[in-house]
Amino acid sequence: MRRLVRIITLFTATAALLFGLGVPAHAFPQAAFPQAAFPLASSGSRGSDVVALQHLLAAHGRTVTVDGVFSSGTQSAVVGFQQSKGLAADGIVGPATWGALAITVRQGDNGPAVKALQSLLNAKRGAGLSVDGAFGAASDSAVRTFQSHAGIGADGVVGPTTWQNLLWHYENINFGGSSMCAQSPDGNAGAHWATAGAVGQLEAAAATFATTGNGKLPVGDAGFEHGGSIPGHGSHQVGMDIDVWPIRTDSAQCTAGRITWQSSTYDRAATRRLVQEIRAKAPGHVQLIFFNDPQLIAEGLTTSYPNHDNHLHIRYK
Repeated sequence: MRRLVRIITLFTATAALLFGLGVPAHAFPQAAFPQAAFPLASSGSRGSDVVALQHLLAAHGRTVTVDGVFSSGTQSAVVGFQQSKGLAADGIVGPATWGALAITVRQGDNGPAVKALQSLLNAKRGAGLSVDGAFGAASDSAVRTFQSHAGIGADGVVGPTTWQNLLWHYENINFGGSSMCAQSPDGNAGAHWATAGAVGQLEAAAATFATTGNGKLPVGDAGFEHGGSIPGHGSHQVGMDIDVWPIRTDSAQCTAGRITWQSSTYDRAATRRLVQEIRAKAPGHVQLIFFNDPQLIAEGLTTSYPNHDNHLHIRYK
């Protein structure tokens, strides 16, 4: 009996330490999505998460250009912030750095942290907010809508749990411009979601490629809004894999159908340029590109893999 009492007492004390005085609240976020976690951002990253990062750095008094590109200036600001908080000053924004950056905001607040919130809600949920740094009624409504979507309690207060779920949430590829077209060759309608980093890097590459006069970039399957199994694409579950199609000599890859690298209408030079732009817009963040053109493989631009004759499979880090 005494041993049981001691066990209960020890358990109670440990629970009080962990969930009360001993650990900050952000250490135990109640994530609605089991896989929800703060993303990693580092030199070479792009996209809406980097925009949010730059706004949050500004909220902490760091001078940084808000352009969605993790350049040397952003890295210096991150290192300075990490040093000021006693964190490992490695320039990599992971859970500890995000946790220190995340400022709790609610209706009535103003400033760069609210801009970070508004930009994320626009990018990931199509909220259509003015990124003005004023947490008004429209921002409050958008926050509550997202919180309901994420299942985390719709109180309108953006604390660590909301920040984590919003930063983790995948982003829909934007096909509204003149650089890309959506394709669903395997019938996976709506499978054009990926992490903010992957989307930002692909969109940047496509925008530059569009200036070459070789037509739009056809984008096939990426993933679903919250990841998970996607028919015919076993690896497309964590928002880091995106399929694109090779370029045709007639630049009609968005309308005339998919080809292989053996096809007479295959444009190797344009496809090479595309791969180069994909890698250039994500330095250090492209793990591999599967595509079976032997010349591009010999040049170290792509990697051979079965059933990748008619599409390029990009895997971002």
